[in-house]
Amino acid sequence: MPVCPIILYPDPVLKQATEPIGALDSEVDALIQDLVDTMYDAGHSVGVAAPQIGVSRRAVVVDVSHSKLGKDNNHGLLTMINPRVIEKSGSKTMREGCMSVPDYTGNVTRAETIVVEFTDRAGRSRVIECSGFEAVAIQHEIDHLDGMLFLDRVSSLKTDLFRRKNS
Repeated sequence: MPVCPIILYPDPVLKQATEPIGALDSEVDALIQDLVDTMYDAGHSVGVAAPQIGVSRRAVVVDVSHSKLGKDNNHGLLTMINPRVIEKSGSKTMREGCMSVPDYTGNVTRAETIVVEFTDRAGRSRVIECSGFEAVAIQHEIDHLDGMLFLDRVSSLKTDLFRRKNS
């Protein structure tokens, strides 16, 4: 499947709520594969949501296992269709970045532990508990499905938003 170009802010597709996915068919499977390929091709990415590749549907992929922040606490590759956080606890502020906002990072406060329900790529209904960096990454990707970016959650653009250093 192709690696897809990432849609960049301020493209309006990033600010739209997405459509739920009904039946799992070959089109949905191809979308999931495109998300997986795009995430891994980026090298540093731990998640991608369908709107980031221009598709306004409720699908995300997350894999923090290759990140130093998530390698010791993760569920591996998660393919999540119609994900929904059903429980939250705790609070954690972390510096977040986003492939759709490549020039900035920001301090964002999110729940430290979540329980999320979703349908996986194989069509199984799943409910899992996640904590730490994996929980943050999942919440970040679900925000994309609701038309939100991490920029919308930064409490102060003056003190909590940072320009990335060019490498």
